[in-house]
Amino acid sequence: KSLMMKNIVLSVLFILGLTAVNGQEKGKFRAGLDLGGVFADGDRGILFAIEPKYNITDNSNLGIRLGVASSSSTNPDANLIILGTYDYYFSTGQTSTASFLGGGLGYYSVLGEVNNSVNSGEQFGAIIRGGVELGKFRYALEYNILPKTDLEFGESVKNSYLGVSIGFYVGGGKWKKEN
Repeated sequence: KSLMMKNIVLSVLFILGLTAVNGQEKGKFRAGLDLGGVFADGDRGILFAIEPKYNITDNSNLGIRLGVASSSSTNPDANLIILGTYDYYFSTGQTSTASFLGGGLGYYSVLGEVNNSVNSGEQFGAIIRGGVELGKFRYALEYNILPKTDLEFGESVKNSYLGVSIGFYVGGGKWKKEN
C-alpha cells in the first residue's frame, strides 16, 4: 500500500518537473467536474466534485469546490464538501499540458455509522492537491485533512482520506498560446 502511494507521489512530482511557468487566461471563468476514488484506512470509495473557478492570473485561480466523497464500509461513510480553493499552474504556454499544485480550506459534513448508530458532525478541514491538465482533461491526486471524530468509550475515527480523480473543465481559455 505504501509502495503504491510512493509511486503515485513520485509520478506527480515527475509530471510537475516536466513543465515550467505561465498558463491560462486571466479574467476568465472555468468550471471543472471530477470523478474518482477515495482511499481511507484500508477502505475504498468514490468521490465527485464540481468546482467553478475564476482565473485571477494567467497561472492561478480561485474556486469553490462542491462535492461528496463516500467510502463503502469504514467511517466516514460520506463527506459533503464545500471548500474555497486555490490552484497554481506550471506551463510554458507552448503546450496544452499544465501541471498544478493547490489547496483549500472549508466545510466538511461528516456522516457515518458506528456500532449501528449514526454519527455526524460538521468539521473544518483542508485539502492539498496536485496533478496535471492535458488539454481540457484533469488528472489529480488530493489529500483531505480532517480531525478525528471522538466516539464513546475513548474510541476515535480517522476522517482524513486520499483521493485520486480524473475530470474535465469548460471555459477558462487555452493553455497553448497562439503565436
